[in-house]
Amino acid sequence: MRVTRIKKYAELSAAEKIQADCDMKETNITLQGLPTDIYLLVNHHRVAKDLWERVQLQMQGTSLTKQERECKLYDAFDKFTHINGESLHKYYLRFTQLINDMNIYNMKMEQFQVNSKFLNSLLHEWSKFVIDVKLVKDLHTTNFDQLHAYLKKHELHANEVRLLRERNQDSLAFVANHQMTPLHFNTYQSSYNNPQLQQ
Repeated sequence: MRVTRIKKYAELSAAEKIQADCDMKETNITLQGLPTDIYLLVNHHRVAKDLWERVQLQMQGTSLTKQERECKLYDAFDKFTHINGESLHKYYLRFTQLINDMNIYNMKMEQFQVNSKFLNSLLHEWSKFVIDVKLVKDLHTTNFDQLHAYLKKHELHANEVRLLRERNQDSLAFVANHQMTPLHFNTYQSSYNNPQLQQ
């Protein structure tokens, strides 16, 4: 029995090298947009055609129809928000995964809509930087990867704003929970009624 040896890249003809390069690029693009469960089943394929056929087969095998899946993704997009305590990078990765899932189903949205969602879903501590980025970037042409890179430079300051706000909230809660006792109230009344105590 004769075993066929796979050629090394250097041994390929010019046409075969072009085909191999295209396969690698197509395979990488396809793999990047896959849900994790599908990715784990198909990531060993190196030929783009084989990979795509396998992906189609796996996607057909899911219990959700294409329309149901699209509805779920639109709903996830509408409800997407920054989680308290989550780093900007983790927020960006979750958003990227959602957009990739939507791209698999050709759910194309305007660049402005995607960018606005990415910025407007950030927590309050980012508000100053969101305003800044909206002033310096054109949301119709910029992509959210560039917005992430711009905001990343200000994450330390945004975290400081969050900590300061949390401290202030704790101080207000402390004051609200410690109401004036009768003794304090009487002292206050006495000083109000006696102008000499106010001085």
